[in-house]
Amino acid sequence: MAAEGTEDLGNNGELTNPSVTELYEPEVADLPKTDVEESAESGADGGDTGVPTTPYTAEGEEEEEGEMPADFQRLWKLTSDSPQDFNSWTDLLQYCEQEGHMRACRQALNAFLLRYPLCYGYWKKFADLERRAGHVDKAEEVCERGLKAVSLSVDLWIHYINLLLGTLNMNLPESTQRIRSVFEEAVAAAGWDFHSDRLWDLYAEWEKEQGNLNFITSVYDRVLRVPTQLYNTHYEKLKAHLTSHPPQDVLSPEEYSKVRNEYKQSQIQAKKERSDISAEEEERPPGEEEPADNGKDTEEAVQKMQELLMASREELYQQNEAEVRKRWNFEDAIKRPYFHVKPLDRAQLKAWQSYLDWEIAEAETAAVDAEGVAVEGHEGSKQECVAGHKRVLILFERCLIACALYEEFWNKFVHYLAPHGLEEVRNVHRRACEIHLPYKHSIHLQWALFEEKHGNITEAQRILESLEMTVPGLAAVRLRRVGLERRAGRLDVAEALLKEAVEKSKDNPQLHAFYSIKLARFLHKLCKSPSRARTVLQEAIELSPDNGRLYHNLLELEMSGDLRANGGGILQCVAKALAAPLSPKTKILFSQRGLQFAEDFGTTVQSVLSMYEEHQKLLKEHDAKIQAEKGDNDETEKMSKMDDASALTVPQTAPPTMPHVPMTTPPPSMMGGDMSGPYGSYGSWYQQQQYGGYGSYQNPWNQYNQYYPPS
Repeated sequence: MAAEGTEDLGNNGELTNPSVTELYEPEVADLPKTDVEESAESGADGGDTGVPTTPYTAEGEEEEEGEMPADFQRLWKLTSDSPQDFNSWTDLLQYCEQEGHMRACRQALNAFLLRYPLCYGYWKKFADLERRAGHVDKAEEVCERGLKAVSLSVDLWIHYINLLLGTLNMNLPESTQRIRSVFEEAVAAAGWDFHSDRLWDLYAEWEKEQGNLNFITSVYDRVLRVPTQLYNTHYEKLKAHLTSHPPQDVLSPEEYSKVRNEYKQSQIQAKKERSDISAEEEERPPGEEEPADNGKDTEEAVQKMQELLMASREELYQQNEAEVRKRWNFEDAIKRPYFHVKPLDRAQLKAWQSYLDWEIAEAETAAVDAEGVAVEGHEGSKQECVAGHKRVLILFERCLIACALYEEFWNKFVHYLAPHGLEEVRNVHRRACEIHLPYKHSIHLQWALFEEKHGNITEAQRILESLEMTVPGLAAVRLRRVGLERRAGRLDVAEALLKEAVEKSKDNPQLHAFYSIKLARFLHKLCKSPSRARTVLQEAIELSPDNGRLYHNLLELEMSGDLRANGGGILQCVAKALAAPLSPKTKILFSQRGLQFAEDFGTTVQSVLSMYEEHQKLLKEHDAKIQAEKGDNDETEKMSKMDDASALTVPQTAPPTMPHVPMTTPPPSMMGGDMSGPYGSYGSWYQQQQYGGYGSYQNPWNQYNQYYPPS
């Protein structure tokens, strides 16, 4: 049995009796980028997430109600200001450990493990701290909290069991029962891990100490069906165990009876096949019975029954060995199976992806096979299907320890669990968003959509509100909240959210223009209030007079009404845009729209000619500017060629000069169309946090130069 408190070198890289800084190297590298580096903590209550949400008060804590150590507040403030800085946390924990201040250690460890619950080494140190202080019950509580957060940690299970073995009175029968129940919980939670061999060995050794030979057999029989790294060692121990004791001692009564009957049947069959069977053996006199069975097995019977036992287990061993060989290369490619804030390299991420894809494919194949043989007498295929699903779940849990900071693996897990149950998917979302990825907006938005899809509107609202508190300023989050309220039929709430966004973004003209356009479209299309939409756009133009998008949307708003009654408003909008500090190309676009409107809906020819002259003036100014820039470039190129003495002079024929065609291509519809530009689709906008190019109107319409020849 493992000695109490031993801390061997585990499969997940924990050193023997490590200090705080040795457990996890305090290095923070370029992790997957967070959306906001500094933000307030999310205070949402999303249910049980598997980690402590409030620190507990241990017995005797009131004994240290005095002041904290000298540098505690300074180090604590560093972690509070930068909770994602792992270095700050390790400095704080190391300082508390050196000072030996119980209350400071509790406060620091509780806060640290709330943010990094997968660091199983610190759960072990926390439990040891409580045990050394004499708080055995609190030490057990810490281990239980840690196992709830990282139930796949073989090291933490062994630490918990050793703690119980060192503190319980093993002379009491209830203590033995409790240890066995904890072992059962451990193998159920972590026994299917490829590196769970130490847990199985500890279980078998403990049963051996209790003198329960048939229990030892049961433990080895179970691990014989689990692909583990040391599968061969378990099989050799099982063989030695079965051949060292009589079958009656190492088997359950049911299995022993079954094996003994098989042995008797084989003996009877052998007698029938023998050619020298005597007549006395073939037929007994009437009334004479067979010799009584004294209940003891002969040496020959014991040997034969042991052979029968090993034959059945050899087949299981061969099947398990085949499963191990399939996984060996995948396991060998994984170099860091434990959690760390340091990023994984691409090879490691690819190794996890490949392993998951393969295991999922294996489970799907087993499920198809089980469906194909879903008839009586084919329970083996159903069991393999269940085992395949369990292997996938265990592998995902292992992956999400090493890759907890990579949202693609959480998304992959959600996708796999979707057909298996809503609550499973919800729990994965909760763990990802509330513990490991509080600043990743994408997975929060997916969680909110999931809840909305399944009718849980209140939870979706809570998720989005909490996310906006954690990462304020993201347009995607605010617009998702608006969309949620709109789909729920609460237009007044959606409008209030947009108005709030407009008011809060006045110090950012680009963001203010973005929200103003969204609010104007909302008021125009859904609230059927073009006058209020017009007011919103006009106020935004006053704040951002150089934003062409605002003028475009205002123009489309004016053109969406009665053109005969609103002709003056449209021309006034065009004139306002031409007088604004916009780029020449943008002004030409507005001039084209004005000319198009005058031609199609103008009431007098004078209005058409006036717009045409204004348009020609803009074109000439633009062309003159281009020619000037081109001339400067040609002069520079000519001087460069003259400096090259080895250049050959080749006469060239100048291309024929084409007559000037005015730029009169009208643009496509803006606000009345699909609005597929950067404002219509905010998906790319909020990532760039700035307006990109507004695009150009390239779709050719009818050219007006056929009516107005170039001047």
